[in-house]
Amino acid sequence: MTDTEATLPDLLAPDLDILFVGINPSRYSVEQGHYFARKINRFWPCFSKSRLSTKARAGLGVDALLPVHDTMLPAYGFGFTDLVKRATANASELAPAEFVEAVAALKEKIETFQPQIACFHGVTAFRPLHEALTGEKFAGKHGGRLGLQDLVISGTKLFVVPNPSPANSHFTPAEQTEWYDRLADFSITKDI
Repeated sequence: MTDTEATLPDLLAPDLDILFVGINPSRYSVEQGHYFARKINRFWPCFSKSRLSTKARAGLGVDALLPVHDTMLPAYGFGFTDLVKRATANASELAPAEFVEAVAALKEKIETFQPQIACFHGVTAFRPLHEALTGEKFAGKHGGRLGLQDLVISGTKLFVVPNPSPANSHFTPAEQTEWYDRLADFSITKDI
């Protein structure tokens, strides 16, 4: 695999409670070998402060989860993947066709591993799947709808939280943490 093809491996397992779905990996994360590896990304601090991560933090004996913990989290019910697997410096470098082409592979992963919930980090990660499944645009007043979605894939519920990128200044770290808490509240089917 060349550097331009390098990506992060999917961290998947059967019976996951939550499958986190990002837009695509950053080149920096690929270089580090871990999801959300950039220190300024809000995923790890906000996830660590949320009730959603309680079981994983206790199991690993840590107060805060870090990028190096990503490979350990499937054992605690959390997996990771991206809609588009091509690494870029910024998601804006992705062509619209790449999003459309990636939907079938993501849908197959969800159908194969059947997590309880697929949690999309941002509307940008969710929109192409919604449009492929419904044939309808996910825009306008519905384009910013976070939380539980009306679609289900092979029993997997779909949930959208804000993108934890620091570029997403619409949401504060406290609000990001609150969305992970809402996901924890929703995830009552298993002991998360």
